[in-house]
Amino acid sequence: MFPFQYYTPTRVVFGNGTENQVGSLVKAQGGHKVLIHYGGGSVVRSGLLGRVKESLAAEGIPFVELGGVVPNPRLSLVYQGIDLCRREGVDFILAVGGGSVIDSGKAIGYGMANEGDVWDFYAHTRVPSACLPIGVVLTIAATGSEMSNSSVITKDEGGIKRSCNTDLARPAFAVMNPQLTLTLPDYQTSCGCTDILMHTMERYFTNGGSMEITDSMAEALMRTVITNAKILHDDPQNLDARAEIMWAGSLSHNGLTGCGNDGGDWASHMLEHELGGMFDVAHGAGLAAVWGSWARYVVDHCLERFVRFAVNVMGIEAGSDARATALRGIETMEAFFASIGMPTRIPGLGIVPTHEQLEEMAKSCAAACGGKKGSARVLHEADMLAIYEAAMKD
Repeated sequence: MFPFQYYTPTRVVFGNGTENQVGSLVKAQGGHKVLIHYGGGSVVRSGLLGRVKESLAAEGIPFVELGGVVPNPRLSLVYQGIDLCRREGVDFILAVGGGSVIDSGKAIGYGMANEGDVWDFYAHTRVPSACLPIGVVLTIAATGSEMSNSSVITKDEGGIKRSCNTDLARPAFAVMNPQLTLTLPDYQTSCGCTDILMHTMERYFTNGGSMEITDSMAEALMRTVITNAKILHDDPQNLDARAEIMWAGSLSHNGLTGCGNDGGDWASHMLEHELGGMFDVAHGAGLAAVWGSWARYVVDHCLERFVRFAVNVMGIEAGSDARATALRGIETMEAFFASIGMPTRIPGLGIVPTHEQLEEMAKSCAAACGGKKGSARVLHEADMLAIYEAAMKD
């Protein structure tokens, strides 16, 4: 066991119709003027944006709007948001959407509360000292950004995708109505379920400490996501399954499933960030495309954990050959990804990077990690390239 601090300041308001409480929640946080930040037209067409505005208006809280957030949210829109908030005197940011919207809102919050270029915080040349308060109305269960300290932004020039992780940006509240996710396309739902799993697996596959209670909660969460992802693939309107996935998404990335270990591995996420930055692929799909190749590359260095995963999560009967059991667990997880429409190799993303591009991604990934990354196995640039190369093969 490693010493740990567990900090979850986010008030969760979960259930049908909870978006109608937004105005009172913002008022309780002392918000006087709100930026409503969102993505495309779905929040408009569904009537959600209208309900949010009505709730704010009922509490006498003025607001301005900024839409246009895309997957792998862009720094250019963050700059627009900072300028808008400064002109309008905004003191509270309300992100209405999924992880991309929330991450963009967090970046705007950093930019509003600190001097200088907000990208410095993502390039890790400076550390933020404050962040404007954030509230969330969640529409996609995936990134867990509604309760996490994480924000990931892509710089338009060069497609550089980087994260900034501080407790300053943990949302003050998160409104979660599973009904708001009923209209999501199947692919988007599957991407979200994959991301949720990966947030727990990144913390689970570690050589740095563990606690039985933490491991057991992580395993239960992963089993729950796998079960309900399959249900939603066949029955997208199953509200109970939507609710299970939505809550699992928050618990997977608020720190709970990493208590007592060394912080986790996170190499798969870093490898995907380069794919997402260069090719603008969906985050969950990118993670599925590299995970199996990463797992086979590191399995011998973290064999006990992979065996436990195979038995306790994937339902594999333990055999006398520990490595064979571990490999069956990896294969079964890849089969699950395929069953919900996720790729298990990079070409399955619809892209075929050249070897030079693989080398460029490996070099950039290593640089972003300070030269190395991983706990299941510490990876350097040559290892990262080897995993990319393996993920190109059938």
